[in-house]
Amino acid sequence: MRAKLQYAVHAALWLLVIGAVAGCAGAGIGSDDSGEAKRTIKLGYLPITHAAPLYIEEEMSKEGFDSFDLELVKFGSWPDLMDALNTGNIDGASVLIELAMRAKEQGIDLKAVALGHKDGNVVVVDPSVNSPSDLKGKPFAIPHKYSTHNILLYQMLKEAGMAYEDVQVIELPPPEMPAALAERRIAGYVVAEPFGAKAVAIGKGKVLLQSHELWPDSVDCALVLRGELIDGEREIAQELVDQYLAAGARAEHKSEESKSILKNYMDVDDEVLDLSLQWIKYDELKLEREAYDMLREYLIEMGLSPNPPSFEAFVDNSLIEQADEG
Repeated sequence: MRAKLQYAVHAALWLLVIGAVAGCAGAGIGSDDSGEAKRTIKLGYLPITHAAPLYIEEEMSKEGFDSFDLELVKFGSWPDLMDALNTGNIDGASVLIELAMRAKEQGIDLKAVALGHKDGNVVVVDPSVNSPSDLKGKPFAIPHKYSTHNILLYQMLKEAGMAYEDVQVIELPPPEMPAALAERRIAGYVVAEPFGAKAVAIGKGKVLLQSHELWPDSVDCALVLRGELIDGEREIAQELVDQYLAAGARAEHKSEESKSILKNYMDVDDEVLDLSLQWIKYDELKLEREAYDMLREYLIEMGLSPNPPSFEAFVDNSLIEQADEG
């Protein structure tokens, strides 16, 4: 009898332990109200001002989203980010749209669901340069040939009556550009922020032209998601875009709170960040057909792609349109 009683007590204690463990697991981070684990969405980024809506969205996610948890994954270069995106190691990214279009051409199922920003790209040059013609024969840096920055350089030279080959175009990692200009290894560059503002703030460079002067409503970075997320987890994709737009609206206010969030993701001082934000807009992040078609024309004209993906094949505005209705 005593043995049976001891067995019953041990069994009861064991059940209490299991229940306590299960209760802790159900109440932990990464679960919804029903206790079920929430999906973690991983989005890639480079530490640039143009990805501000993502930074603010991740901060917002700490209060808890309904259908997913958000994790931002930092990359040091566009090729590394695109490799992770193309192989499915991340679910989406804020990325140079031209790189995502090229991946789409190569059979990767990607869709652009929103812009990252508007404007905010500047042509920064040595203080001795006063016009595009002063750049003739000199080295000029871009981050990647498949970039809006390369198109802006092409457009600037074209409007000045110059050929693209009139300058020595080189690709440099964005963080290296301000130092290269200060040391006069290059005569100028065009790149994502805050790297233009860095050279201007220290007096080693000046703004020759801004992107809206060369190409109004130019398309640059976009929020790109993998097709299986949009098609297979629609509720999550919709909430992700809803919150992204809300984050973009907060970024556009450029408040001290927003600046504080951005500085958690970028190594930038206040003067540079303030200047950088003067040039960038984060409202109206829908990718319009007219702007996209112009981008396609530039890619064809520059010989970068004979047949870039069509608007219908690459752009999915259904999520942003549903968010607007809501």
